[in-house]
Amino acid sequence: MTNAAPRNGTSPEVEVPAVASPRRFHTAVHVRWSDMDVFQHVNHARMVTLLEEARIPWLFEDDRPTVALRNGCVLADLHVKYRGQLRHEDTPLDIAMWIEQLRAVDFTVAYEVRAAGAAPDSPAAVTATTQLAAFDIETQRLRRLSLPERDYLAHWLDG
Repeated sequence: MTNAAPRNGTSPEVEVPAVASPRRFHTAVHVRWSDMDVFQHVNHARMVTLLEEARIPWLFEDDRPTVALRNGCVLADLHVKYRGQLRHEDTPLDIAMWIEQLRAVDFTVAYEVRAAGAAPDSPAAVTATTQLAAFDIETQRLRRLSLPERDYLAHWLDG
């Protein structure tokens, strides 16, 4: 565990060994009262934001080889599946992330979201994927991932 101060509602990152063989990055993200819908469940739009907040310490912090993506990365695709309820009292959420697919200009992040205290091998309440593409702001075109970016992302590749 690192001693970095929490940012954007996340706690410092913690690598937790997954039950299965894939390597996963785990972070804790706190649910805010404003994240709830009228039924006291985490709202869909807020869940998408919580997934984004979970990616920040993994991909966009200054010490990451992927930090350049902070200045040029576009969301190309998003899928969220709800398999269970998440409520305010389930905070902090444990969000596990890994790379599902890695290509020349883009990569797909997979997520499993569990309530605080849930067993790592328990069914995830939310599963999701986001396809992110490297983008050159100056040329307004997609760009190839650099070798350090690819190497870092490949470390988290499932399979």
